[in-house]
Amino acid sequence: MKIVSRDRRGRRSGSAILDLAFAMPVMLAIAFGVCEYGYYFFTKHNVQAAAREGARAAIVPSSTMQNVTDAVLNVMKASGLDKTGYSVSVTDTNGAAINFATVTSGTAINVTVQCTWGSVGVHPLPEIMGGMPPTKPVKGSTVMRREG
Repeated sequence: MKIVSRDRRGRRSGSAILDLAFAMPVMLAIAFGVCEYGYYFFTKHNVQAAAREGARAAIVPSSTMQNVTDAVLNVMKASGLDKTGYSVSVTDTNGAAINFATVTSGTAINVTVQCTWGSVGVHPLPEIMGGMPPTKPVKGSTVMRREG
């Protein structure tokens, strides 16, 4: 029968705490990174959906800029992003602003919704550890042709 002294057992259990102290920051950084990047893609998806709904509102022959901004606002409200300081632009494919009174059937209309990550995102990780900068744009854009 082998006898193990108490001193030897006590030293071995301390190594588990030391291992945890080294591994925990890495595991937390990975978990927070997954949360931040997952929320970024969730936000990007919602901004893209707002641009798509704005484009659907813009292609109707009787549409106005107010119809487009209302459609975008409805989606942004539903996703909780309505107070983020987002911007909406409606242009043709060359980047010129659309005049709804004179736009003709078949014209490509580009609706872009944009905000910054600093106004919409969660920031569990600092940039130095792989977090996203607050100036990163979150942008959604959709192009559809005007109906006749």
